[in-house]
Amino acid sequence: MLINVTHFMRRSEPGAHSIERLFEDIRSHLPGDIRVTVCENKFPSKGLVKRIYDMIRAGRHQGDVNHITGDVHFLTYLLNHRRTILTIHDCVLLERFYGIKHWLLWLFWYWLPSRRCACMTVISEATRQQALRHLKCDPAKIHVIYNNVSEEFRPFPKTFNAISPRILQIGTGPNKNIERVAEALSGMDCRLVIIGHLSLKQIHILKYFQIHYENHVNLSRQALVEQYNLCDFVVFVSIYEGFGLPIVEANAVGRPVVTSNIWSMPEIARDAACLVDPFDVASIRGGLDKVIGDPAYRAHLVQAGFKNVKRFEVNFIAGQYAQLYRNMYALGNMK
Repeated sequence: MLINVTHFMRRSEPGAHSIERLFEDIRSHLPGDIRVTVCENKFPSKGLVKRIYDMIRAGRHQGDVNHITGDVHFLTYLLNHRRTILTIHDCVLLERFYGIKHWLLWLFWYWLPSRRCACMTVISEATRQQALRHLKCDPAKIHVIYNNVSEEFRPFPKTFNAISPRILQIGTGPNKNIERVAEALSGMDCRLVIIGHLSLKQIHILKYFQIHYENHVNLSRQALVEQYNLCDFVVFVSIYEGFGLPIVEANAVGRPVVTSNIWSMPEIARDAACLVDPFDVASIRGGLDKVIGDPAYRAHLVQAGFKNVKRFEVNFIAGQYAQLYRNMYALGNMK
């Protein structure tokens, strides 16, 4: 029996491709009984008229199972809710705003979409607990399916440069904590490689702390992999993450990771990263110094990373989605 699934995707934009990359990998590893059609939004998720257009268009491209892959929750409004899955990658907007804006985001971006789907997937248990707190829905409606790590991230041995390490930082958004990373690196002989658009404020802070850095934007998948291969270790001390994909990408390549001890990051890293307090510059600096100064600890992180990354292999994650699609198809066809 062939099950036709429609993946509803946000409009692709330069510099924002993590969701697209994840589901491209998943589609290429689904079993033969699942056939996926991709329906990408015509417009960015901005403005009422453009969103209504994409909602109507989505309603005309429904499959046996509809899967909204994230960041366009409003597409649920005109879909058959008994056949629809919604993936929520994080609830960061609800942590960022207050008052009437918070309420409107909660109502239209989270609560109503959660009532217009048969089930939801989230990318970590931490995100599941957050969604349950905000949405007050049946816990059985929310399933944890982790993000997968792409197969091009594979072991790439490199001699560690403890004299002047090359440190990779993925992302420059408000949650990525660039300002505290710069302060923690102050006075250290190193090169910080930053992936993502830097704001003028971030550039000013990097210069203030005299950080030797380079900046890359809009990298291809292979160019991003190359930056992992070139670096000595990864720093990823975000103040909020729904998952934290750079942790497992670094694990897959064989690079030590310094990451945060809050939200999803300890869940994703387990013992395969050095956990620090992202709000404490001294704690961040202590983690950096430990990775640089302790070869045995670095070796432990690398070996633990190779074990940890097995939880996120694409075949395993695609299999979880395939079973969810089968279950959804069966439920949607019940009289």
